[in-house]
Amino acid sequence: MTLEQGKTHISADPVPEAAPTDPTPTPEDHHPVLDRWVFGIAAAIILAFIVWGVAGTDSLSAVATAVLGGVITAGGWAFVLAASGFVIFALWLAVSRYGRIPLGRDDEAPEFRTVSWIAMMFSAGMGIGLMFYGVAEPLSHFTSPPPGTVAPNSTEALDTAMATTLFHWTLHPWAIYAVVGLAIAYSTFRRGRPQLISSAFIPLFGRKRAEGAFGRAVDILAIFATLFGSAASLGLGALQIGGGLTAGGFMDNVGTTLLVTIIVVLTICFILSAVSGVSKGIQWLSNINMVLAGILALVVFIGGPTILILNLLPTAIGDYFGNLAQMAARTAATGGDETATWLAGWTIFYWAWWISWTPFVGMFIARISRGRTIRQFISGVILIPSAVSLLWFAIFGGTAIQLQRTGTDLASRPTEGQLFGLLDTMPLGAVLGVIAMLLVAIFFVSGADAASIVMGTLSQRGTIHPTRSVVIFWGAVMGAIAAIMLIVGGGEGDALSGIQNITIIMAAPFALVMVLMCVALARDLRSDPLVRRGLRSTKAIEQAIEFGQRAYGDSFFVPVKPHPITRPVSVETHAEHGRHAVHGADGNGAHGNGTAHPVDVPAQHTGATDK
Repeated sequence: MTLEQGKTHISADPVPEAAPTDPTPTPEDHHPVLDRWVFGIAAAIILAFIVWGVAGTDSLSAVATAVLGGVITAGGWAFVLAASGFVIFALWLAVSRYGRIPLGRDDEAPEFRTVSWIAMMFSAGMGIGLMFYGVAEPLSHFTSPPPGTVAPNSTEALDTAMATTLFHWTLHPWAIYAVVGLAIAYSTFRRGRPQLISSAFIPLFGRKRAEGAFGRAVDILAIFATLFGSAASLGLGALQIGGGLTAGGFMDNVGTTLLVTIIVVLTICFILSAVSGVSKGIQWLSNINMVLAGILALVVFIGGPTILILNLLPTAIGDYFGNLAQMAARTAATGGDETATWLAGWTIFYWAWWISWTPFVGMFIARISRGRTIRQFISGVILIPSAVSLLWFAIFGGTAIQLQRTGTDLASRPTEGQLFGLLDTMPLGAVLGVIAMLLVAIFFVSGADAASIVMGTLSQRGTIHPTRSVVIFWGAVMGAIAAIMLIVGGGEGDALSGIQNITIIMAAPFALVMVLMCVALARDLRSDPLVRRGLRSTKAIEQAIEFGQRAYGDSFFVPVKPHPITRPVSVETHAEHGRHAVHGADGNGAHGNGTAHPVDVPAQHTGATDK
């Protein structure tokens, strides 16, 4: 007997279908409005920093060193703990019931092809870093392992070097990016809010605070983090291009003046790319990057110790997971001042660098990830780049370590010149060196290109098409900050330490913002219509089965039939809709930023036979 035969109906309030706002450009996208508070305050403080750097380099260097000591001593544990927390949070979202929620309409297809999506995400995320540290980091950990671990230049040092390198470049950094990118993508494409860091805090603090002084402070911090994190990468890129010019015999030595000149030239290039837009500039450059990087890696793989590289792949994975807990828990408490110094130059610097990049990389990968589910987003953002990093470090790091063990002393070279020293041992080494410098330059341009657009978006209330003048301003300022980082570090000897010090200092405040963002995202996801609809459907079926067992024993079944449900135009809750009405919806049902908002849709009550 069916429940229908029993003529009993169990009603359930269906949840409206998820249908985010239309992707058609809003009026604000055609005519972006400058947020004078965000842009004005951020620009004033940063210009003051530039003046300080130019007029009082020694003073800025002394202050940076003192502040850095306080941050490392008092807050190093927070960087270590937060980074691992972001990994756990991201992986939990991917495997939880929230993983099937799309970043857009329920039936919306991804905006970009998967190959282009991966290429843009990867080159924006850590392109210059892989070029700079691809040889240098594994080699450094091999010749000088982390304090209290293994003997230098030993077989065990090889295992430790690869495990430590993967720790810094795989799950942790990309989970950090994924958390911010997901919060922004969900808020923008699923909830129909402006593409701002502050908009992700609406479910936690309410629209009034998120769009008021607190929200503006968050966006200003995001601009600071983006600017200094990107400038750090530009400084590394300039150092490595200078190293390539020296290694290739083009220059006898590279001083601060030449490094600043390199930054100026490439700054002009990435500004030209940025004003051409994402689809034209960044996508084109990213695809070129992937091809050139693939060629370089293939040549080193074939010309280097191929069997060793293949053996390193499973060995490195095993060593990484075998030592993950120890590496994730390493703080100054485990080794005193020596470990604290090592952490400041490696792990804490990396976590600070990745955190400082999250506003820009997060907003950028959110911008290119519309239409993907949360599970696809996290899997793509974490696993695919991690696999590519594994291959890259196995090829370049494994080859460098093998050369070091067989008598070629790469470790004695400057950090920025070690890649070119490795390429010199390959057939057509000079040509490969030119390709490497070209690759660094394109990574430089594509990364800074995306960063300047993101800072323009933050300055203009979340528009995805910021005006050229704002993009050019932030691009020029970014180049200036990169030059000052090099100058503070002394150009040649301590340039890298100067970059690292300022990056860690500027990333510290944004780490707290990221923790709050995780809380806000978790709260937002709990009220997603897809989740609520699933919970209510499950409850309705459980009620039906319970009634059937009471009324008919085991002699019943529950037929399931399709039932049309009216779709609203957005997925924001009625409470949020009320806040929109209070805070200025226009006559067309859109907020002042041009975003469509939900309409009230009468609940449709259906009988148990439709469940």
